[in-house]
Amino acid sequence: MPQRRTELAAFLRSRRARITPADVGMPPGMRRRTPGLRREEVAQLAGVGVTWYTWLEQGRPINASVQVLDAVGRVLQLDVTEREHLYRLAGVPFVRQDVSDAEVVGEEVQGILDALDPLPAVVYSARYDVQASNAAYRDIWPATAFVPRAERNVLLKLFTIPECCSSMVNSDEELPRMVGQLRAAYGRHVGEPVWETFIARLIHESPEFAQMWARGDVASPGPRLKVFRHASVGLINLTSVSLAIDGMAEHRIVVYTPADDTSRAQIERLRTMDEPMIGCPAHRRKVSEIVAEREAERAAARVPGRVADPVVSRLS
Repeated sequence: MPQRRTELAAFLRSRRARITPADVGMPPGMRRRTPGLRREEVAQLAGVGVTWYTWLEQGRPINASVQVLDAVGRVLQLDVTEREHLYRLAGVPFVRQDVSDAEVVGEEVQGILDALDPLPAVVYSARYDVQASNAAYRDIWPATAFVPRAERNVLLKLFTIPECCSSMVNSDEELPRMVGQLRAAYGRHVGEPVWETFIARLIHESPEFAQMWARGDVASPGPRLKVFRHASVGLINLTSVSLAIDGMAEHRIVVYTPADDTSRAQIERLRTMDEPMIGCPAHRRKVSEIVAEREAERAAARVPGRVADPVVSRLS
C-alpha cells in the first residue's frame, strides 16, 4: 500500500475515534468496542456507502470526490488544517473557499500582519499562494481581496497576465529566482497531485515559465529589492524579507519595506485614493469596476440555466 494511502487510513481512524455519538446527536446505544463512531455511522451521516467508506479508511485505491470528502470532513468535525491534510492524502486539490484569512492562518498570525501596517505584509505558501495579508498589502495588490482564493497565487498572476500589465519592473531578475524557490520546494512534493497540477498549468499557460522551469535552477528565500509599477502612482521600490512561522510548515510571512522616501510617499498617496487603478497605461481600469464585474459574474453563475459571461480581463 502506498505511504500516502497508509497515512490516509490512519488519519481517518484517528479522527473517527475522537468523535462520540453525542457529538453528532446520536444516542450512545449499547456498549461499544470502539472509542468513537463506527464506520457505518460515519458513512450514514456522510451519505456515502458503508463499503466505500470502509475501503477509503482501509487505504484502498479508490477515487474520492470533493463533495464526498467535504461530507466526511463535516461528520468528523475537521478544522481547516485537518481538511487540507485529508485532501492532500486523498490526492484531491484543496481550495480554501468561503473562509477568512484569519481562519486560514490563525488569529495570532493575522494579528501580526495587521500590526505590521503600514508595511505591506503577507503569508505565502511554498507555491506562492496568498494565504493572508494586511490592508497595506491589499492596497498595493488589491486583486488578492476579491478574486477567488484558488486564484490568489503570485506566480500564476505574474506569468499569465499580459506582459505590458505586469507590475514587476525587475522581473528579469526576480522571476527566475522565484521559480528557483518553487523548484526547491517542489522537491519535497514530487508526485503530489496538487503540486503536479499547479506546475503543469503554469507550463501550459506560460512558455516563459516553462523555459525557466526546464533549467532546473533552485534558490532559497532571502532579502530582495523588488521594483513595482503601480498604475495610479508609478514606481515603488520595496525590500522584501521572509520570516518563518512556527506551526505552519512551508509558509512564511513576507514583509515589504519601502526602499526610499519616494516609495514610502507613493504608498501613502496610493492608500488615500478612492479609485485606484489596475493594469498598464493602455489597459488600466478602476478597481471598483473590476469588483462590480466579478460580483455580476458570480450572481449570473448562481442563476439556474444561465451561463456567466466570461471574465473580460485578467488584469485583476
